[in-house]
Amino acid sequence: MTSHGDDVQGGEDRSGTGDRAAAKESPDVEVPAARERARAIPEAAVARLAVYLRVLSGFDEESVTTVSSEELAAAAGVNSAKLRKDLSYIGSYGTRGVGYEVSVLIGQIERTLGLTRKHSVAVVGIGNLGHALANYGGFPSRGFPVSALFDLDPDLDGVPVGGIPVRHVDDIVEVCQEREVTIGVIATPAQGAQEVCDRLVAGGVSCILNFAPVVLQVPDDVEVRKVDLAVEMQILSFHVARRQQDAATANGADLGPLDGAGPVPAEMDSVNGMVVRP
Repeated sequence: MTSHGDDVQGGEDRSGTGDRAAAKESPDVEVPAARERARAIPEAAVARLAVYLRVLSGFDEESVTTVSSEELAAAAGVNSAKLRKDLSYIGSYGTRGVGYEVSVLIGQIERTLGLTRKHSVAVVGIGNLGHALANYGGFPSRGFPVSALFDLDPDLDGVPVGGIPVRHVDDIVEVCQEREVTIGVIATPAQGAQEVCDRLVAGGVSCILNFAPVVLQVPDDVEVRKVDLAVEMQILSFHVARRQQDAATANGADLGPLDGAGPVPAEMDSVNGMVVRP
């Protein structure tokens, strides 16, 4: 792809060549300065970095070697100023007249997101959702292989799903320790989620993706991401109602305070993700 102008802040060529050279020599060793930058990255920017990585991977598959900030921002659905700010957190500023080197930027983002490390995923709850997650090919292709499956139903014990035999939840601690599971996915009903979470933590799992409609209690050193589809639907409902309100106002009508939208959930601004009920 061609570059469409200034991809450098302040008109300087600040390409982060020191970090880049060290990364090329030893991709699994983080540069100290890069580690410090990673700690300072806002969570919203981390989410956007994951989007940039997906877009860049697509460019790489198409043999695109360089991309401008405008092109990358448009493909990622953000403005170019925000993209340049996000990439500055990882020490990448691009080169004037050239833009960003796709392969180098992919490497920088992967290191920042911890994707150069080995991950192992366990899914607990092999209902419809858990079954779909276990068979999802996007996990291993992006560095998150599913290595363990668990369910409470004894009839599922030993049954292969996605090529992996299901184990009973009683085996969570032992299996997670044995297979060095780093990420646990909870796809159980609400009433069993906390117990499952406790077992995962006891098995050494430090990051949990929670699809159960419940807030989990975990130690401070365990990260939990909650996925709530119902909340996302309510947020979309709010936006639909707001557009209807705007259209009615433009036509001289007044529908009142977002009539038909229903109550806007208090957690709308704080929840990032969705929850799918098993």
